[in-house]
Amino acid sequence: MKDRPILWVFLAFVLGFALPVCTCIGTGMITLGALGRVAQPPMPGLRNGDAVAIISLEGAITGGQEDTFITVGITPRRVRSLLEQAEVNPSVKAVVVRVNSPGGSVVASNEIYNALLAFEKPVVVLMDETAASGGYYIALGGDHVMAHPDTLTGSIGVISQFLSVEELMEKVGVEAVVITSGPRKDIGSPFRDMTEEEQDLWREILDQVYDGFVEVVAEARGLPRDTVRELADGRIYTGQQAKELGLVDSVGTRQAAIEKAAELGNIEDEPRVIELRIQPSLLEMVYGFQARSVLPAIEDLVGRSGIPSLQFRVAEP
Repeated sequence: MKDRPILWVFLAFVLGFALPVCTCIGTGMITLGALGRVAQPPMPGLRNGDAVAIISLEGAITGGQEDTFITVGITPRRVRSLLEQAEVNPSVKAVVVRVNSPGGSVVASNEIYNALLAFEKPVVVLMDETAASGGYYIALGGDHVMAHPDTLTGSIGVISQFLSVEELMEKVGVEAVVITSGPRKDIGSPFRDMTEEEQDLWREILDQVYDGFVEVVAEARGLPRDTVRELADGRIYTGQQAKELGLVDSVGTRQAAIEKAAELGNIEDEPRVIELRIQPSLLEMVYGFQARSVLPAIEDLVGRSGIPSLQFRVAEP
């Protein structure tokens, strides 16, 4: 008799809280799975006929260990996954890679460029609204580079940007204590201004990476290095200007790129067009729905600013 109140409390907890929560979670998981199956396009190859696959690369080029298939932007992992889909599909004879990007990470750009370069089927790169700096770099991995006449491209060069909050900290009365093992260890720290000597050291690194960019452009476009250096002062070109300067093979639209890909893939009849997309797993979908702030905290901004980075990217206003 004495145990009955405890029993009633336990039953109330199960029926009033635990069971509804478990039901909601289960229903949510089933719904996400169903939505994933509904959203999934038909498996390529179920229809007959040779095909041209379309891969769309949109946004800044990024890399890193936090990359998932729901990450916004262009990542090496995402590009490799899409290329694998095209590779294993026997009906896909060629690929059109649509690039719309202001550029981004130097390392990620190089990885994507090499992935496109190593892809065995013909690749036509179509520059969309913007394919500048790193966006242009990855485009060079294609067998044929096509730009819309009004595409913004070029911006060949390297950039590093550092945030300095030294004067702001002095005004608000905040002092940072930084202990290093050497005088150069905190180059780029937001807590102090760079010296001219430190800027020269960092500029040497940029020059080395810049030389690599020039080398890639010269080799891919068959241009003398001196000519590329004259073009690679960071300026922007339209697609039409890029064609006249030899930075791209042709100008055209999406349909023209598909036709060129069909030609390179030896497709005689009109090709089928397959839009390849990343299909995130259920776990990745659940992860993507987790409540996370889209605005970084101030400590994140300060922390990131203290990490030196190299970017093939158009300077942001």
